[in-house]
Amino acid sequence: MLNVFDVAKTLVHQIEKVYSEDIALVAYYGSYAQGTATKRSDLDFFFIPATPEGYGASIQFIIDDISFDFWPISWERAASMASFEEFKTSIIADCKLLYVRSEEDRERFMKLREPISSMQSPENRRNRVGKAEAEFCNVYTHLYKLCRAGASENIAYYRTEAYGLLTMGLQSLALLNGTYYKSGFGKNREQVLSLPLQPPGLEPLMETIMRSSVTSEIVEACEELVAGIFAILSAEQEMGYDAPSYPDRMKGCYEEVKGVLDKIITACERNDYDTAFFSAIQAQEEIASFLFLAETGIWPSDLMLHSAYENVYRRLGFPELAGLLNPDDLSPLQTAVERLNADLEGLFRSKGVEINRFADIEEFEAFLKGKYATA
Repeated sequence: MLNVFDVAKTLVHQIEKVYSEDIALVAYYGSYAQGTATKRSDLDFFFIPATPEGYGASIQFIIDDISFDFWPISWERAASMASFEEFKTSIIADCKLLYVRSEEDRERFMKLREPISSMQSPENRRNRVGKAEAEFCNVYTHLYKLCRAGASENIAYYRTEAYGLLTMGLQSLALLNGTYYKSGFGKNREQVLSLPLQPPGLEPLMETIMRSSVTSEIVEACEELVAGIFAILSAEQEMGYDAPSYPDRMKGCYEEVKGVLDKIITACERNDYDTAFFSAIQAQEEIASFLFLAETGIWPSDLMLHSAYENVYRRLGFPELAGLLNPDDLSPLQTAVERLNADLEGLFRSKGVEINRFADIEEFEAFLKGKYATA
């Protein structure tokens, strides 16, 4: 029986002879690192090049009917994995070193692992939830394809799209639980099902998605899984809300938004409906988002329902600009925007927000002198 570590030893020996200055380290991960290897397991290993020439050591080969892939990971990509930017965190977190060029390389690699433990800390919870949301957004592409598929698509199509939805959804779920999968999909069921935060009926939903031959059942299970993970994500986002703080969070907001409001007024005066349409909706979305940020400390997520973050805007009695759009008469919209402009500035000033408004250039120049003198 082939000893895969003899293979690694042979490879490392050649690296020491040919690439001693070009490869920073060699490591292995996967089943052998975790003690779950079988007689057909290959040795999952990688290397980090130190120079462009080091990439030349990459090789794929088969010995005794066992395949091997000796592949390069740049320092930058290794850092991305360790920071949960891509879901191969276990490669960096759980690998074992076979070769290091120097102690400096070893120390650099060990420092890569620091974000893994810090990401799991309560202090990084918001960052983790943000990454979970970013991953979860990709789920909807697969759900859309499943929902749009017709009878002409065969079971293979449905399973392929469901696979993408399932893996991305579970990856998002891992982040929401502050962890990463130590094994690849197909080998990590126990870890998945032991996650503290999980949607109702996770195991039967996975079973249906993976085993059913009825396309409608697959789609229904996918929709239920997405809804369940979304509920967890929404709850975790709400738990991250901070106390309201207008002065810190709204500095510069009015000055930025006023430009869009002025554009709407000009469009109304010129009866330019196209510009009014795009600018009015943009303005309300931006203002509502800024107000939500002021109240919660969080910018509205892409997955957040429109009504959820517009509540603050509506509570303050601000006008529904999109509802006032009328191709035949833009005057009501203009009146509403002029009022909104004044009310918004008044709100921010009442909340202690510093607004940089100057009567003339001399006043602006005096402000700059004072500002830069203390910089």
